[in-house]
Amino acid sequence: MEKQKKKLGLLPKLIIAIVLGIVVGFVAQNMGSAGEIIIRLGATYNSIFGNFISFCIPLIIIGFVAPGIADLGAGAGKILAITTGVAYLSTIIAGSLAYVVDITLFPHLVDAGMFTTEAENAEETVVSSLFTIDMPAIMGVMSALLIAFILGLGMAVIKNGTLKAVMEEFGEIVGKLVASIIIPLLPFHVYGIFAKLAYAGTIVELMTSFVKVFAVVIVLHCVIIVFQYTIAGSVSKKNPFGLIKNMLPAYTTAIGTQSSAATIPVTVQCTKKNGVSDAIAEFVCPLCATIHLSGSTITLTSCSIAVMMMLGQTPSFGKMFPFILMLGITMVAAPGVPGGAVMAALGILESMLGFDADMQGLMIALYIAQDSFGTACNVTGDGAIAVFMDAITGKNKEKVKA
Repeated sequence: MEKQKKKLGLLPKLIIAIVLGIVVGFVAQNMGSAGEIIIRLGATYNSIFGNFISFCIPLIIIGFVAPGIADLGAGAGKILAITTGVAYLSTIIAGSLAYVVDITLFPHLVDAGMFTTEAENAEETVVSSLFTIDMPAIMGVMSALLIAFILGLGMAVIKNGTLKAVMEEFGEIVGKLVASIIIPLLPFHVYGIFAKLAYAGTIVELMTSFVKVFAVVIVLHCVIIVFQYTIAGSVSKKNPFGLIKNMLPAYTTAIGTQSSAATIPVTVQCTKKNGVSDAIAEFVCPLCATIHLSGSTITLTSCSIAVMMMLGQTPSFGKMFPFILMLGITMVAAPGVPGGAVMAALGILESMLGFDADMQGLMIALYIAQDSFGTACNVTGDGAIAVFMDAITGKNKEKVKA
């Protein structure tokens, strides 16, 4: 029996793409017109792929958000409503915490304004694409969001099985599009971006800033986990650090799988070890694997602020808070593939923060590089919500096995 070949994961592919892009960019600097052609070939791919992503964004929004909202409403009940509200509040708190910390630290850590308007214009003149292919989207991002909300809420209210089945099948098509076409082609897009940055001479500052952003994001993940379990421990009268200790197997499993859904069995087992009743653990953990993404929200908020600061922008709370509120909703639509959360967020990155194709490419590279840790933060937080829900429903009288 032949052994199956182990496929190279997305993260290793992205790392290879980044390294290759940097090397090619530096080498091309000394190759004259031949080097410029090499960089322009990558820029041409970036242009075409970026336009394709822009075309797909409304489809992604409708295909993911509408069925997701319909599913939330289908099992309407008190515990569902409270759990959804707590998960959303936790996500908003995580994003707001990230904003406060980022806006305080990033001016000292990120090379602000490394991509000035003049540099961008000069770069575009030197390494513009050889040609472009226009791919106008069928509708604007905000129109797609409104249609998704209307359809999702409508399907939840009228319980139309036919329409819901159609939307779920459309969602599967879009999911295949993301998993089979967009995600596999991302490394080439990232290669082109980093080759262009290396050729323009801004890559060293960018990579230095990346490392600092990663460090802040991971610390924020730890802080939000402690905060979540402090609240859950206070309500349930349990030691929060004992609760966190029991969730470590779920945390480490999530780092390996990069999937909240794939980690559900371990999350449920760890949650039960924290003394949560079977009924609550088996309901809350699978639900929160879909709707609670505090770690992903921290990462997306932090990465978007970092990219904006690199462009010389200072994002205000008035601009970022509506983005965080919308991010908490769109995270429900995140497909279960590595980098799925950032794909679901592309629409609001474009419509609310004005991210173009290159900025989206940087966001994707930044996000996927730490996707494992964001997922681990998500699933660990799911356990905290389960403890909280078990305590307020009064169904758990057992002591935690610390």
